[in-house]
Amino acid sequence: MLIKVKNLCKYYQVHKKEPGFASSVKSFFHRTYFDAKAVDDISFTINQGELIGFIGPNGAGKTTTLKCLSGLLYPTHGEVSVLGFSPSKREYDYLRQIALVMGQKNQLWWDLPAYDSFLLNQVIYGISDHQFHETVNELMELLDLNEVSKIPVRKLSLGQRMKCELVTALLHRPKVLFLDEPTIGLDVVMQKNIRDFIKMYNQKYNATIMLTSHYMEDVKELCDRVIIIDHGKLLFDGRLDDIVKKYTSHKVLSMSFDRLPERLTLEEFGSVLEYEQHLVRISVQREKTSYVVGKLLETYQIDDLNIEEVKIEEIIREVFNKE
Repeated sequence: MLIKVKNLCKYYQVHKKEPGFASSVKSFFHRTYFDAKAVDDISFTINQGELIGFIGPNGAGKTTTLKCLSGLLYPTHGEVSVLGFSPSKREYDYLRQIALVMGQKNQLWWDLPAYDSFLLNQVIYGISDHQFHETVNELMELLDLNEVSKIPVRKLSLGQRMKCELVTALLHRPKVLFLDEPTIGLDVVMQKNIRDFIKMYNQKYNATIMLTSHYMEDVKELCDRVIIIDHGKLLFDGRLDDIVKKYTSHKVLSMSFDRLPERLTLEEFGSVLEYEQHLVRISVQREKTSYVVGKLLETYQIDDLNIEEVKIEEIIREVFNKE
């Protein structure tokens, strides 16, 4: 296993103060603290070449976990091992093999062309001229950055900057890549371009990637396995297909009719989610899907019928609500 996390905890001491002037004065002489548990006793392992979706709501502890794995934060308790190294020691041999890309943080020099930042990273990581030119040319070609890389970063669009951030992070060809919201704020076209690039890099270099994202399309297209955390605790670790089966007891039948039946007659087959014009959507129990489809086709003149899984966004929301 390439990444091993055992009973990881990261706590912060937070000052608690009541509102008002009197409380402000009192806090000068006596302060009350409590432990904010950003990450609370989570464990998981990741093998080489896996592309994992690491998801949860805001404040769940995703970014804190990635910072512990990349060595930016020291764990309060627990053990963390990546590539056989302890990340918190920040050994040079370890840092040369990982990269952390944060969609809301900028590592490019704002007033200089992106290519100058590429050159700086070449020196920082001790990359040979041959490997540097080979890698940067390949990445710029794949991301269509040949012209963009010569323009000052402050004049680039958000999508162009995000592409340049990826090039900067991947120049040293890391074996482990931590991606924290890499598509945040991008339009749907740019999101797909970034996803395609991540998938290519994972397959070509057999890189191990942990991806956090609030865009479920990122997770659905890239990740077979997901790890879900909330309030610092691990809720689920397994295949994306398995979470659908575990947390949904029903499927959705989407049907179009030339002549719409009475709503009451359709409610005999399941819960009617949508009923308008010629379209009807019914929620039915998973194990009764085949039987209900047969009875509907036998009873009504149906123009088109689709069997759909519940949207992954709704499933994840249900996971959080149950916990």
